[in-house]
Amino acid sequence: MVEIARALRLLPPASSVAIDATGLETRHVSRYFQRRKGGRVAVVSFPKLTTVCDLKSHLWLAAEASFGPSPDSVQFIPAVTEAAASHPIRRLLGDKAYDAEPFHELCRKHLGIRSTVIPARNVPHGVRQRWPQTKYRRQMRRPHNRRGYGQRWQAESAFSRHKRRLGSSLRARGRVAQCWEVLLRVLTHDIMLLAA
Repeated sequence: MVEIARALRLLPPASSVAIDATGLETRHVSRYFQRRKGGRVAVVSFPKLTTVCDLKSHLWLAAEASFGPSPDSVQFIPAVTEAAASHPIRRLLGDKAYDAEPFHELCRKHLGIRSTVIPARNVPHGVRQRWPQTKYRRQMRRPHNRRGYGQRWQAESAFSRHKRRLGSSLRARGRVAQCWEVLLRVLTHDIMLLAA
């Protein structure tokens, strides 16, 4: 898929990408809608999609299917490793859910990603603000090192486009079948971009 995108010049020689995750519905009436109507909604497991998205084309270079509610950071290593193996990455953007020094080190030292922009999490109110002790997290406290972070919304835009075109609910009922359906939707998303 990546080779075809390169041939069509949808991908630059080295991409700026963003990693993000979204939840999908298991039925056609969303939990959000039920909550707004005043109904009681139990917290249940839901299918979750984590992608590494090229900021220019919205092509998904890697995807991981899992189930939430769960921290987004769990899927970081497999998703970014898969994306870096398929296409050179120049800069990686992520939100505060991925704030951890090992993630910066993996990207910069082992995967050849020159720049990671993952802002450091805020300290809870009432706790004394401390400067991060580790190298890359300390860099994220300086505003000039977060240049380009505003483009992270491109990943949200790709999710929005995906849900508008293919819907936000899955047809499969079993957990294994739902994972397969999520991954097939990723393939469909990329094929639709290539066809356009």
